[in-house]
Amino acid sequence: LRWWLNYPLVDTGKIRERLIAVSEIKERHHEREALRKLLTGVYDIERLGSRVSIGIANARDLVSLKNSLKSMPAIKEEISQSESPLISEIYSSLDEMPDIADLIEGAIVDDPPMTIREGNIIKGGFDSELDEFILASTDGKRWIASLEAKERKRTGINTLKVGFNNIFGYYIEVTRANAALVPDEYVRKQTLVNAERYINEDLKKYESLVLNAEERRKNREYDLFVEIRERVGREIKRIQKTASGIADLDALASLAEVAEKNNYCCPKITDEDRIEIKDGRHPVVERMNLEGVFVPNDTGMDCENNRFLIITGPNMAGKSTYIRQVAIIVLMAQMGSFVPAGKAEIGVVDKIFTRVGASDSLARGQSTFMVEMTEVATILENATRKSLILLDEVGRGTSTFDGLSIAWAVAEHIHDSEDLGARTLFATHYHELTDLVRTREGVKNYSIAVKEWGDDIIFLRKIIEGGTNRSYGIQVARLAGVPENVVSRAKEVLKNLEKGELDEMGIPRIAGGKVSDKKTGMAQLSLFAEEENPVLRELKTVDPSNMTPMEALKKIDEWKKKIKG
Repeated sequence: LRWWLNYPLVDTGKIRERLIAVSEIKERHHEREALRKLLTGVYDIERLGSRVSIGIANARDLVSLKNSLKSMPAIKEEISQSESPLISEIYSSLDEMPDIADLIEGAIVDDPPMTIREGNIIKGGFDSELDEFILASTDGKRWIASLEAKERKRTGINTLKVGFNNIFGYYIEVTRANAALVPDEYVRKQTLVNAERYINEDLKKYESLVLNAEERRKNREYDLFVEIRERVGREIKRIQKTASGIADLDALASLAEVAEKNNYCCPKITDEDRIEIKDGRHPVVERMNLEGVFVPNDTGMDCENNRFLIITGPNMAGKSTYIRQVAIIVLMAQMGSFVPAGKAEIGVVDKIFTRVGASDSLARGQSTFMVEMTEVATILENATRKSLILLDEVGRGTSTFDGLSIAWAVAEHIHDSEDLGARTLFATHYHELTDLVRTREGVKNYSIAVKEWGDDIIFLRKIIEGGTNRSYGIQVARLAGVPENVVSRAKEVLKNLEKGELDEMGIPRIAGGKVSDKKTGMAQLSLFAEEENPVLRELKTVDPSNMTPMEALKKIDEWKKKIKG
């Protein structure tokens, strides 16, 4: 699945082949359930094969490989009647490898330890030499157990123990309370706080036998395991071929299951430039179900009159979700999956380019805007007429006029370039961009429907034709939880800005009722570029040499009255 997502197909024939396979598995409900149950018993054969080939697989890896191979006959039986060419091809690629499965079955115990150097890996009866070591070590251990019982009876020390540690080997342990009962032939080996440890001739003799047998057993098991692993590794091509077939089958079954559960449709795949989606949905947002039922939307694009769609609307309304869902539906279709829509016709794209989100690259000294522009440059250099482009808020990382200018120029270039002209979704706050529809035939304006309710707004999540000239920023701020006093003050500032009133210095009044400080010469700062004072503008056009003194005085008096308001 990861590979299919990272490398979607561009060949319509291969895409349709996958869709036919997914459709067949989806329609055969009982067979699909049985197949998925069998596939759950199959481990990651590709990974297991890789570990075997580079010599790092342990005994549990080989057991997992064996169990996976033992599932092959049943899996092949489930798909043997398939009419799908792709599934028939997968059937032929699955190698049951009975020779490998039987080798592992006969050699490796069913539940081996993680490490391969501590023994207990190879089954008894597989190797005669190993069997001799096993017999010696197990008999020796039984002899140690019988020695403990015999010495307890002979000495009368009921707490006597025969133990072992890696430093002192085997020993007979007697508590200090029973020290008087210790036989003379016992040789002290170690003194503890509350006990003494001894050894006698019988224990010393058998200690050598047991330890040597155990060590030789471990070495022999390790050598045998390495030999088995190498024999399996020589069949790596067969293993990887089967792994590839199982991976494809598992992916197809998963896509079929998701399509059934989530009511996805089978897209129509063409070589044309059209993208027609009816009731499209975002597969991830829909599953999160954070706000109830997901609102589906339609999309119609081509490389002629509907190749550049400008999406406007307030924050949180769903612009980004909408443009992303279009790209995801196209991607899913070209990987051979059913798509979250009522109906879909997808003209194959050669690339999908996105400029969405914002993130700083501080380690490389790149700001958000620099990253954004670098990504835009990559898109403009590499996109083709067959591409799909998503642009989300291009230009927001700089000043308003700079950002608008860049966004406008980028839009014109994508639309006008003979080598580009790609199908594009452009989500933006710059309502001025909607004017492109007047001069560019391929541009269409869409917006997110919003319902106003007093001072509040309700996001309808529906894409409608036509642009919008409102951002609803203050209403969105209230929805986001901004304190009411801040929201109220924002409304006052907005009203002052919309009035376009100027103070004595010719600066827009942002703070209502506040004027510049004449004594200090400080003026209210503006959020906008200063407009030229009308008196100053008129003064520039006056020619004093053509005025009489009386006319000059009248003009000065007129200007004075204008300044006083």
